Amino acid sequence: MSEDKPFFATGEIIQDYSLLKKYWELLKKKGKDVEPALLSREDFDYIKKLIRRRRIRLDEIYDIIVNYFIDRIDPETALNAYKETYGVEIDPETARRKIAEIMAGWLIEASSYLGNIKINIPWKNK
Repeated sequence: MSEDKPFFATGEIIQDYSLLKKYWELLKKKGKDVEPALLSREDFDYIKKLIRRRRIRLDEIYDIIVNYFIDRIDPETALNAYKETYGVEIDPETARRKIAEIMAGWLIEASSYLGNIKINIPWKNK
């Protein structure tokens, strides 16, 4: 499990960022733009807009944000990153979704860290 986390990641939702980091590494090796796999001001604005509308459960917002990120993930690079990180071959769409899930968790953690949102994880509050 990766100990170092991306900026503003707390580990509250995502424990292991190694797949995302491998994805960044492979994008750089291929000379592709890493920026779509990083958080942007627009991403933070998007999550704030989502929660401003109504109180929303963590699993709901997580699913919405996964779908928000998925088109920004290159399937072939995601597949290779998954294979290199875990030593297992899966289909490109599943690999792409796994990276989008990590990004979604990262955005939620970072937004919470910055005070933009408040997350309540019931099993952690007991």
